[in-house]
Amino acid sequence: MPLTTPLAIQQLYDDNREVLQLGWFAGFPGGERQISGDAASAADMVGHLNLIHPGRIQVFGLQETEYYKRLSPAAREHQTAELVAGQPPAFIIAQGLETPAYILAVCDEKNIPLFSTPLPAAQVIDYLRVYLSKKLAQRVTMHGVFMDVLGVGVLITGESGLGKSELGLELISRNHGLVADDVVEFARIAPHMIEGRCPPLLQNLLEVRGLGLLDIKTIFGETAVRRKMRLKLIVHLVRRKTLEENYERLPLHSHTEDVLGLPIRKVVVPVEAGRNLAVLLEAAVRNTILQLRGIDTLKDFMDRQQRAMQTGD
Repeated sequence: MPLTTPLAIQQLYDDNREVLQLGWFAGFPGGERQISGDAASAADMVGHLNLIHPGRIQVFGLQETEYYKRLSPAAREHQTAELVAGQPPAFIIAQGLETPAYILAVCDEKNIPLFSTPLPAAQVIDYLRVYLSKKLAQRVTMHGVFMDVLGVGVLITGESGLGKSELGLELISRNHGLVADDVVEFARIAPHMIEGRCPPLLQNLLEVRGLGLLDIKTIFGETAVRRKMRLKLIVHLVRRKTLEENYERLPLHSHTEDVLGLPIRKVVVPVEAGRNLAVLLEAAVRNTILQLRGIDTLKDFMDRQQRAMQTGD
């Protein structure tokens, strides 16, 4: 089941204090304030001063500060009240600008964390949007072997005992890369992008029956492992009987599997003695690459067959 966890402002500060050179100047009890949402809405959670998006982290740059200075005291008080009513998680004063006294006072009064940074506002916003998109991404754990095959992220799934890890080992010997074995952590980091990683505990490890745990990085070198990959294809291993009972030989439409709300291409490969699964998987990946480029071999064949029937050849 996909999971999203709200992010506390205290954690955002701790994670980014050094890289953004953040100082915390007011609203200290507000560290428990939370940012909730998903990766797709990260752009709405932090940005330049904007009353249309009152619930975002409001960033004051030079233009925003100058704008506030030009307002009459009554207009300034009204706009500040509007901002506070929108319950912003935090304020950030960028470019090392002096914090307006009224902003400092209202942050202390309402327990809104107030940060300052010497970096430009645009740089701070761009960095935090990427940070939030990763932190708030939907996540799910799946079982299988996740590989980099020809630059494509491939998840190998199937029943226990069908040789998923052995297939992974053969692919590694053919110069492909291992991301994770057995447990894979997937996160939807963008509207059309799912990224897979290995849990730290299992990093670089592959379990093969009869051999035990293998440290792939130590055995094959650094080029045999990957830190992360984008999921593009699922290769599901089945027994011949399962294939005959549940799947078409030539499906008219490509199989897909829903992962975190996105349809991922899926290929079903029967396992039986004498079949070279590594070659079949590589062919499936090459075919997927063609499909991503708009080349559909089955459709081309059906069109060719239709033309032949029409001409009588």
